[in-house]
Amino acid sequence: MENSILELQYALDTFYFLVMGALVMWMAAGFAMLESGLVRAKNTTEILTKNIALYAIACIMYFVSGYALMYGGDYFLTGITGDGFTGVEEDAATYAPSADFFFQVVFVATAMSIVSGAVAERMKLWSFFLFAIVMTGFIYPMEGAWTWGGNPVFGMYTLGDLGFSDFAGSGIVHMAGAAAALAGVLLLGARKGKYGPNGEVNAIPGANLPLATLGAFILWLGWFGFNGGSVLATASVESANSVAVVFTNTNAAAACGLVAALIVARILFGKADLTMALNGALAGLVAITAEPSTPQIWQASIFGALGGVLVVFSILALDKLKIDDPVGAISVHGVVGLLGLLLVPLTNDGSSFTGQIIGALTIFIWVFVVSLVVWAIIKVIMGVRVSEEEEFDGVDLAECGMEAYPEFTAGK
Repeated sequence: MENSILELQYALDTFYFLVMGALVMWMAAGFAMLESGLVRAKNTTEILTKNIALYAIACIMYFVSGYALMYGGDYFLTGITGDGFTGVEEDAATYAPSADFFFQVVFVATAMSIVSGAVAERMKLWSFFLFAIVMTGFIYPMEGAWTWGGNPVFGMYTLGDLGFSDFAGSGIVHMAGAAAALAGVLLLGARKGKYGPNGEVNAIPGANLPLATLGAFILWLGWFGFNGGSVLATASVESANSVAVVFTNTNAAAACGLVAALIVARILFGKADLTMALNGALAGLVAITAEPSTPQIWQASIFGALGGVLVVFSILALDKLKIDDPVGAISVHGVVGLLGLLLVPLTNDGSSFTGQIIGALTIFIWVFVVSLVVWAIIKVIMGVRVSEEEEFDGVDLAECGMEAYPEFTAGK
């Protein structure tokens, strides 16, 4: 009887893990819709191609090398299959090894999705794909090994022992993706016409705000899998209660992030800026991701609101610095990702501000520096930016040979 109960727990936890992973996979659709809505019509096909292809590349590279680098062992071909159930009480909350791989691989794809939006509208498609191979197969798994994998950083210190904690990846996933994006954007330069000769910032509106809004809703939904799945179990009273808290706090943070960003935009611009509202919701989600299990709902609401306020000022500040990010990814995932890490010690006694800062620096420096080197190598080998003429005509035709909205093309 006891073994049957353990088997049932194992089955339920494995099923829960897989369903949550599927929700996170659905975030890939959210990023695709959000980014395609925030770029110009002439660049839609290319951004969609990037998003669906990067997901496939992430799955392949994490299978080939990423998972082994992050968690150790030989996982190529056979290592992620088999039965993780031993039938003893301490293993009652375990799950199938393949479920763990699936859940981890969709996180890798999320980190890479952050990069695609920031470098949109002027990067060569195949240069982006080449970077995606390195990012998902090496750069992300290495910092993941030092954080979730528990390995010493270059054999020197263990972040967990220093008091570093990141429940679902504000730093490990989101800030890492933003660091890689920032390196690419700095090397790539701004879109033509984004900044004037006298330092003025010229708005380049997205082509499809309904699509961008749909993308934000999809990401909001997928985030329940992102944070909720990170509880890793649901087949006990304790884990079920924890899942409920995580879901509730995640939703509250997103809602308050959106409202806070909308209010700040109204104060600054005199209008209700939809794009700031969308990024505010995402910022609230990023802010709570580092620790959604320990705050009270009012605390999660405040954390989300702080993220929503910060992201508006961050987007404006990056524009002042002439760092061109068409979708606000660096601000949402990088700046607010750091905020999320720094908020953890306020509710989690197992973490420390020193540990959080050291962990954030470790992640950012590693990902940014290595990404900058990789981007630079790609630039030398094949270039990273399309020609000025191709950028003017749109990268859809230059890179994909087709348009997303051909019926609106002049002369047709």
